[in-house]
Amino acid sequence: MTEQETDVLELDAARLTSKRGAPKVTTGPRSSSADRASAASTYRASKTEDRASTTEERDRPGQPSDEHLLSPREAARLRRRHERQEIRRFTARKRGRHRPWVFAAAILAALVVVSLAGAYSPLLAVRSIEVVGATRVDQAEITKALSGQMGRPLALVDPGAVKAVLVGYPLIASYSLESQPPSTLVVRIVEREPVGVLQSGTVYTLVDAAGVTIERSDQPIAGYPTLMVAGGATSKGFVAAAAVIRALPADLRARVASVSASTADDVTLTLVDSPAEVVWGSAEQSAEKALILAKTMAATDPSQVNQYDVSSPSAAIVR
Repeated sequence: MTEQETDVLELDAARLTSKRGAPKVTTGPRSSSADRASAASTYRASKTEDRASTTEERDRPGQPSDEHLLSPREAARLRRRHERQEIRRFTARKRGRHRPWVFAAAILAALVVVSLAGAYSPLLAVRSIEVVGATRVDQAEITKALSGQMGRPLALVDPGAVKAVLVGYPLIASYSLESQPPSTLVVRIVEREPVGVLQSGTVYTLVDAAGVTIERSDQPIAGYPTLMVAGGATSKGFVAAAAVIRALPADLRARVASVSASTADDVTLTLVDSPAEVVWGSAEQSAEKALILAKTMAATDPSQVNQYDVSSPSAAIVR
């Protein structure tokens, strides 16, 4: 080995030793051959250690190497696995956002089920029937006629069967059903309102505005005006007379002795406490006519009047 080559080796060895923290080895031009040989040996040893360290780091787990490169199939498999994980993570987050709504819907469904179960339970079966609003109709009779609903859950009461029973009572104009838990069925009745008495010979018939018979008697029926109409309860005169009576206030109606009408346009009233008659005309504007008549009678002495004409409410005439 020449002296120049030895100097190069000594310089490289000094650099490597400095990098590893070892004491520097300096050689001069006057170094002995033994020193030069020692430096060369040291340089070769450091090179061997560097190669061993590089191999060890390359073979360490987790470090990529040429021997551990993935094949296209393995890469595709890993990519699909990653996509499945991302999908599961996204759907789990979405389910988490919908969880409160699902919980609320479950509670609502449970409440509906409990309510239905309670409504159709035998614990809420009909054990009593209460009839309200009946004065002319016998309440006990209606209760007995509706006994077929006893024992039924309130929610299963048959409206058709109730209607079939109440239709048999002509005095009932309308009705409504009301459930009062835990076991009471309330039947609210609206009876027909009488408007006057039709006389046929010695028979007096109390009727409502539809001409339905409410009461019959062979004696005059007090408290209601006599209806003197041509054609009976199906005539136009009767319809007009009944409409006029219903439009009168209660205090004025009590003062009417009779109502006569041969057509729909010539309704005439007679009063109990006055010889005067009231020319009403048709049933149109009856509420306004009733108000004008009350004011006119209050401003005059009915005992001194022969006729009140309110057929034209804008120009009432007193004769």
